[in-house]
Amino acid sequence: MELTCYLHPSWHPRIRPAGSKREWMDATPESFAYRCLPLAIANAHGWEVGSPCAFRARWNGGQGVDAVEIEVEGDVPESQRPVSLFGSGTITFHIEGLIRTAPGYNLWVGGPPNAAKHGIAPLTGVIETDWSPYTFTMNWRFTAPGEWVRFEEDEPFCFFYPVERGLIDRVEARMRPLSDAPELEEAFMAWSASRDAFQEHVARTQPEAPSDRWQKLYYRGVCPNGEPGAADHQAKLRPPAFQNAPEKGRCPMATQAKAVVAAVSDPNPVAAQRQAWRERTQKRQAALADGLTSIPILPTIPAETFLDLFYAPGVPVLIEGLAANWPAVGQWTPEYLAEKVGHAEITYQGGRNGAADFELAKDRHIRTMPFDAYIDAVTGGETGNDAYITAYNSTANKAALAPLMADLGQVPYLDEAEGMLWIGPQGTFTPLHHDLTNNLLVQVTGAKRLHLIPPSETHLIANTRHVFSDVHDILDEEKLAQYPAARQAVCYEIDILPGDALFIPVGWWHQVRSLSFNTMLTYTNFLWPNDAYKDFPTDQ
Repeated sequence: MELTCYLHPSWHPRIRPAGSKREWMDATPESFAYRCLPLAIANAHGWEVGSPCAFRARWNGGQGVDAVEIEVEGDVPESQRPVSLFGSGTITFHIEGLIRTAPGYNLWVGGPPNAAKHGIAPLTGVIETDWSPYTFTMNWRFTAPGEWVRFEEDEPFCFFYPVERGLIDRVEARMRPLSDAPELEEAFMAWSASRDAFQEHVARTQPEAPSDRWQKLYYRGVCPNGEPGAADHQAKLRPPAFQNAPEKGRCPMATQAKAVVAAVSDPNPVAAQRQAWRERTQKRQAALADGLTSIPILPTIPAETFLDLFYAPGVPVLIEGLAANWPAVGQWTPEYLAEKVGHAEITYQGGRNGAADFELAKDRHIRTMPFDAYIDAVTGGETGNDAYITAYNSTANKAALAPLMADLGQVPYLDEAEGMLWIGPQGTFTPLHHDLTNNLLVQVTGAKRLHLIPPSETHLIANTRHVFSDVHDILDEEKLAQYPAARQAVCYEIDILPGDALFIPVGWWHQVRSLSFNTMLTYTNFLWPNDAYKDFPTDQ
């Protein structure tokens, strides 16, 4: 169906696809809240609108419109300011847009799911947006008088998604004994028994890996007997961005970070030259990246569009399903890989766990092993960062892994050269760094989670050695305590799934974690120039 937001010339709404992340969920031990898939799906089940200004508000407990005090920061047009419009301890946001749904569909409008805010709560409405020529407002009601409540600029204050009108009226709701559905009862009893057994196993063995401490049946869309559940089971939701959004409506890049001005002088001349290189190479990137609130996610787009919107200006993008039709995406299980390559000897990066500088001293960590033995080693219960076939091993492994290349397809943005293959277990980690080329990452098996930081944030993340950050891991609290400026860096998180391709522009900082056994290729052989590395300053 089509969802359209019509804009008056003066309107610039900050509408974006909702994301699954919540700060309180990140803060749970081992981020266990994300194991509840319904929470994560609900978080991303629609679109959100960011506040056009930062402000604070307080309610004195009265019922009149004058009972709410609002203090807005900065020079913000009156039409974009929240107001006390209805009284009764509420504040009102005006939505700059006339949203229309397909015939027969309403719009559910409320606050961001699973994002409680102290002292105030969102009010929810359902609007007939398939015919209504009226705009609507988003309202919040104070829950405690006398307390200041703050909204940051770009903080989501509204969340919406379409719902079919009349569906509730057509529902026939009834209660029945479970025994009336023998197959369902059998499946439920099997699940209950397996859950009890699994919890007993966890209590007895105390597995170290977080992923081994939860059963994951529903998350993976699997029935208790191991058979797949619904064919359209969703473990991740990615609403599309509104096309043709006005430039002024794009949310500032530094949504959660304070703006940092003027790079500090660097006594290291090579470091200063490198930063000048980044700024020169990315001079167009900075202006365009100011419009990002998340990494764009798009279906496959023509090469000319990719060049104009992403490659030339240096803007990252996730191209969803670019390689979905490659034979490798469905075939590259560990068993298939081991059988296809067999005993051929390969090189990999080993012994990494005991060395903090494993990325800087790659040659020290080169190991050799028959490929099928390597697959057995990384899928036999061992997870972590200690054995990883990386792009650095590509030249040495070219002949051994050649049988796999026939399973790959073409990419419209590349010439005929081969990609660099990565194969490893869950838990592999590539620390924070930037590359000297534009890269296209194509995920084949499993999933990876990346954190990306724009080149403009380099002065915040302790770059003292070549293309590496001393912060190492932007999620490491000990490192962040050592380098507190890194907390201010604008950082984007995105998962790349089988068939997806992620474009990382030259100079963009990134770190990568494997969420499962995975295979991935890195391509640098674009149709357009990709030689910024030639004038990157080297150590004297």
